[in-house]
Amino acid sequence: MFGILTFYHLQPADTLNNPDRSILILSALSSVAGFGVGTRDARAKTRALELNQRNQELQELRAQLEESNERLEQFAYAASHDLQEPLRMITSYLNLLDRRYTDDLDDDAEEFIEFAVDGAERMKEMIDALLEYSRIETQGEPFEQVDLEEIVRDVQKNLEVQISETGATIDVDSLPEVIADERQLRQVFQNTVSNAIEYSEDEPPQVHISADRDGMKWIVSVRDEGIGIPRKNQADIFDVFQRLHTQEEHAGTGIGLAICQRIIERHGGDIWVESEPGEGATFFFTLQSK
Repeated sequence: MFGILTFYHLQPADTLNNPDRSILILSALSSVAGFGVGTRDARAKTRALELNQRNQELQELRAQLEESNERLEQFAYAASHDLQEPLRMITSYLNLLDRRYTDDLDDDAEEFIEFAVDGAERMKEMIDALLEYSRIETQGEPFEQVDLEEIVRDVQKNLEVQISETGATIDVDSLPEVIADERQLRQVFQNTVSNAIEYSEDEPPQVHISADRDGMKWIVSVRDEGIGIPRKNQADIFDVFQRLHTQEEHAGTGIGLAICQRIIERHGGDIWVESEPGEGATFFFTLQSK
């Protein structure tokens, strides 16, 4: 194009008539246009091929994930079924031993039996929690429009004893309606609010629940004024059976936050915590707006 335009300007007017000039310019323009169209066509085809390949990869990953979830549930069910019966037998015979030989047992023996029964019961709770964790994807309910304020009211009723015993105060801001699995979201709020109360200091627990709009999603927060979480442990607490405290300090299975994370991921959101030791903790999770 540049060469032809240069030639056009350098040639004397009497050696190159107007039609010839027009043909040269049009030829140059058509060449440039053809090159542009061809390049755009090639890029479009390349993008289409890349998009098709990515779609295929996503479909394969989705199939692998579904298969993995199914295997996890099968494993958890088998573990639950195979381990529950021996645990029931251990607990039953320990209780029988305690009742039948209660007059012959000293204080140490009775304490040992109590420890053994307590350990068997805690293992049963962990097995049940693992089974629940495995079924989040496969046994979740369809998404529908739910009112978060109503869910929080239900959670406060469920935690009424814990709230009353600790003198906890639950402050709730205006909360939105979202598209979600109501039962699973109730579990997320129940776990996070219960933890907020459990890990508060000696003073009556103060819990604050709020939500802020961020584009097409809501960021929900559950804040407490408790003992806080060290920065180095903030990612670990969402792992299965990860505990930062002993059973004597704080009871629990160590899987509650892992269940919360899996539920929020099923809803296409994220969950995280921001905290400093001694300054409380705030759990955030995102939900799609209705």
